[in-house]
Amino acid sequence: MTYELYYWDGIPGRGEFVRLALEQAGADYIDVARNDGGMARMMAMMKNRTEGIAPLAPPFLKDGELVISHAANILLYLGNRLGLAPEDEAGRITAHGLQLCITDFVAEIHDTHHPIGVSLYYEDQKDEALRRTENFLDERLPKFLGYFEKQLVKKPQGQVHALGDTLTYVDLSLFHLVEGLHYAFPRAMTAAEPDYPLLVALNAQVRELPRIEAYLASERRLAFNEQGIFRYYPELDRS
Repeated sequence: MTYELYYWDGIPGRGEFVRLALEQAGADYIDVARNDGGMARMMAMMKNRTEGIAPLAPPFLKDGELVISHAANILLYLGNRLGLAPEDEAGRITAHGLQLCITDFVAEIHDTHHPIGVSLYYEDQKDEALRRTENFLDERLPKFLGYFEKQLVKKPQGQVHALGDTLTYVDLSLFHLVEGLHYAFPRAMTAAEPDYPLLVALNAQVRELPRIEAYLASERRLAFNEQGIFRYYPELDRS
């Protein structure tokens, strides 16, 4: 059965964590909001309270009659089905925990450019954004990247993984995370990279996966821009 992915059209955002897993697995899926009438359908599903609990916000995934919300929750559901999660329960829970850490980090990245409120424009909170970003780059960026670096292990054959000896959705999500940070903070990330050699290696490794390489070159891949989570404002970046 074809999966239906619901996320805002025009931005990779949190939906990209799910897209990467679906693409790497070669799964059949529809990016609903990017099709005619898809945005209206997505908004209607969020308002529909007649069948179960309607999702608060995208991303959410529809598999048959089942609707799963939140990127980490979707990946927990898809992991085994797509062959991108550990087979044992302890491994699956560990993977989910790492994905939740990524979720926490993404929220802090978003708040660098919107520290006061999402209903305000960036221009309405630039001073606060600059102060928030200074703290983020000094403390939060090294804290999270350092944590993820410690979770990665380089195998004898040269492969880097977060869990076990095979690729998981956590590896794919770390790729998107690093890609987004490079877009938002190119100077800061270039300066920081020497401290995180395993994350750098994992990023290059994922980029070269045949299905991911093909996806990145396709029209299905949405470019980073100043409407999503990862936004580039030169005044917030520093080396």
